[in-house]
Amino acid sequence: MEYRKLPHGEEKISVIGMGSSVIGEQPEKDIIETVQLALDSGINFFDMAGGHASVFSAYGKALEGRRQNAMLQVHFGADYITGAYGWTTNLDTVKKSVEWQLEKLKTDYIDFGFIHCIDEEADLIAYEKNSILNYLMDMKEQDVVKHIGLSTHAPVIANKVLDMNILDMLMFSINPMYDYGEGDYAIGSDGERQRLYRRCEKESVGISVMKPFNAGQLLDAKQSPFHAAMTTAQCIQYALDKPGVMTVLGGPGNVKQLKEILSYFDTTKEERNYSIISRLTPDESIGKCVYCKHCHPCPANIDIGLINKYYDLAVQGDILAKEHYMTLEKTAADCIRCGHCNRRCPFKVMQMERMNEIKNYFGK
Repeated sequence: MEYRKLPHGEEKISVIGMGSSVIGEQPEKDIIETVQLALDSGINFFDMAGGHASVFSAYGKALEGRRQNAMLQVHFGADYITGAYGWTTNLDTVKKSVEWQLEKLKTDYIDFGFIHCIDEEADLIAYEKNSILNYLMDMKEQDVVKHIGLSTHAPVIANKVLDMNILDMLMFSINPMYDYGEGDYAIGSDGERQRLYRRCEKESVGISVMKPFNAGQLLDAKQSPFHAAMTTAQCIQYALDKPGVMTVLGGPGNVKQLKEILSYFDTTKEERNYSIISRLTPDESIGKCVYCKHCHPCPANIDIGLINKYYDLAVQGDILAKEHYMTLEKTAADCIRCGHCNRRCPFKVMQMERMNEIKNYFGK
């Protein structure tokens, strides 16, 4: 397992996490087996916004004696007290649901307390007006909640809450379908979404990725807009390459599916390459680096994708990105202008020219 450090904290988060969207369909013993395999495999980050209330008691049993090895995203606004999933902005219902979740999980603290599934401004207003946000912040003051998060599919809402300067984590739907305008949750333009990822990195807000496979559509040639199946490894790598991303939350329904997700670590860099998405690249994205590293290997041993990422972040005002660039062993100044990257880029980025632009910006 690989880990990334949470910017607002000392926690090291597994780059692959586990969502609970569908596993609740399984018998309790199978849920417990899957969660325990996740823990045994080094997964330490779990999202609890499941479609079924049954996941909570199963998780509670799976985590007995191992609670310290798991970080849980618990959603303030997800209602399970009826035995089925519901969404609410009623304060009393939220309180009862949070208490119920803590009881079933057999824990007295929440690692990440989430503002749950706010996609419209009216919902955010209701969340604040009904004092749910105050309740969540009070729980953090009491140290019951360790970190504050937001779950949304809408960049506009994400930016509004980021403006409040309260977030440690953003749960956002990232996959090439959504980024390039395909699918139900393709909210915001590619440029708007990429700016959001960069803002999160700049402001040290981590991103936990939901819907990395778009409910399996990206893995099926017949359903994919690319008219070719991507692999789980390609989808995971795509998300992990986005600025700010801490962890990718697959939603396995059983042990077999979890093992398929974990097989990411058995793949080569070539097998993780997701340049297939260039088949659907919208006009606004042509000529823009997506850090896919399809141009690698560079004859001069320059990490072209990383240099592009640091540049994009620095231009947006990320001071740390500039510092990271300045410490690189090989910088844009080491470009030998051989044209290898220009010829290989599926997004038609003129990397030679861009290396010169980056060199001039950083001074090296």
